[in-house]
Amino acid sequence: MGQARILVVEDEVIVARAIASQLSQLGYVVTGTASSGKVAIAKALETQPELVLMDIILKGEMDGIATASHIREQLDVPVIFLTAYGDNNTLERAKITQPFGYIVKPFTTKDLKIAIEIGLLKHQLERELRQNRDQLATLLNSISDAVIATNEQGKVTFMNPAAETLTGWQQKDALGNEAANIFHIVDEATDTILENPVTKVLREQQVVYLEEFTSLIRRDGKRVPIGDSASPLKEGPDKINGVVVVFWDLSDRRQTKVLEKALEKEQELNRLKSLFISTVSHEFRNPLTVIQTAVELIEMKGGNLTDEKRGIYLKRIQGAVQSMEKLMEEVLFVGRAEAKKLVYNPAPLNLEQFCLELIKDFSIVESSECEVVFTCHSDRTDAVMDEGLLNYMFGNLLSNAIKYSPRGGKIQFNLICDPIEKVAIFYIQDQGMGIPEADQARLFESFYRGSNVQSIKGTGLGLVIVKRCVDAHRGQISVTSQIGVGTTFTVILPLNSDSSSES
Repeated sequence: MGQARILVVEDEVIVARAIASQLSQLGYVVTGTASSGKVAIAKALETQPELVLMDIILKGEMDGIATASHIREQLDVPVIFLTAYGDNNTLERAKITQPFGYIVKPFTTKDLKIAIEIGLLKHQLERELRQNRDQLATLLNSISDAVIATNEQGKVTFMNPAAETLTGWQQKDALGNEAANIFHIVDEATDTILENPVTKVLREQQVVYLEEFTSLIRRDGKRVPIGDSASPLKEGPDKINGVVVVFWDLSDRRQTKVLEKALEKEQELNRLKSLFISTVSHEFRNPLTVIQTAVELIEMKGGNLTDEKRGIYLKRIQGAVQSMEKLMEEVLFVGRAEAKKLVYNPAPLNLEQFCLELIKDFSIVESSECEVVFTCHSDRTDAVMDEGLLNYMFGNLLSNAIKYSPRGGKIQFNLICDPIEKVAIFYIQDQGMGIPEADQARLFESFYRGSNVQSIKGTGLGLVIVKRCVDAHRGQISVTSQIGVGTTFTVILPLNSDSSSES
């Protein structure tokens, strides 16, 4: 660092000249000498030296320490004290001005050069560090993400403007505060206070992230959904001297997601409406065609019809009407359920007796060569449930079991009442064609039908009704199936579902 420009401040003129001579011999440029504080300040401003050698004892009102303080306030220039005073009091006073060296007289030329070179190097490194810090601060102040930095005690040391905006705190008010007071977060769902990420990082000494659905409580009490990460600021591999928290406002993103979900729901509703219209229209068209054809035949043949033929045609009409009535009942049932107006009326009943009567009535209505075999595995089968919904539930399950089973097949209908768990468990097992595994997860969706039963008459509403009835009882339903072997539906219902509700 040769040719550095140096100002010498020394109250003894002879000593000042000697020091100037030494500096010239060492290759430095002396910008001037001064013996008083006022002159030293004036020459420093005039000559703009790169370093000042300052004696502590000066002529006039200001000593060297006060003069160095003034120079440092106005110029970014390092100061090295040259003094005969090495006592602790003088040394502590000198530290206030943050000197870059302190040489006690008498000193050698070598001592002087070492002090100057180290002072210049320290000043260069300090300037570069300050520039880097300024660049970093400019960068952090310009980014849109909010940034809060803390020390190793978790107290705030920095906030950028984005953090001020998001938290409602000004940096001047936040500095020195506990991070948890500024960065106050809660769980959106439970409203519980969450552990501050700064505390977690200081404990675990690694990067941590916020859980989803976290809100920041601003200074004014308003809530802002945020995402964040918190990282340790390390001084060496094993020492953490602070934490930096980077967080951002998720309000717009959350709103976008809400709109996307609303759009998806609307699209799904439109899809279901279209499917509903096409399915119901098709299912109504078939019985209407039967009725129309039968009526036309009766009108065409008139009195020439035998009683037997007339009975056949009337039976066809009756069957078609019943089919339409059943479809309409299913549609209305699903409509009530979707509108949350499905009434649930539990009452005491005996489940074994209910199942036996259901099978008896079912066998009369359903003409099939399949046999329904009921087995009760419990002595006590008293319960409190909605008998009407049970009829819907098991009527549809038995109807499906028969529909997809071969003639002569057996339908197993088993009942177990568990007094310990206080539940009734129903099993309906058929020997039918089975349900493909890919279809099983969607069985309870409106109008959804298995890929292997498209040729068989059906609306895709039966299992939807079953699921709504199970939900009304706060129960569970599951299915296991194997292609070519059969299907088993398992329904678990509380024995005493006596709390009235609307589903």
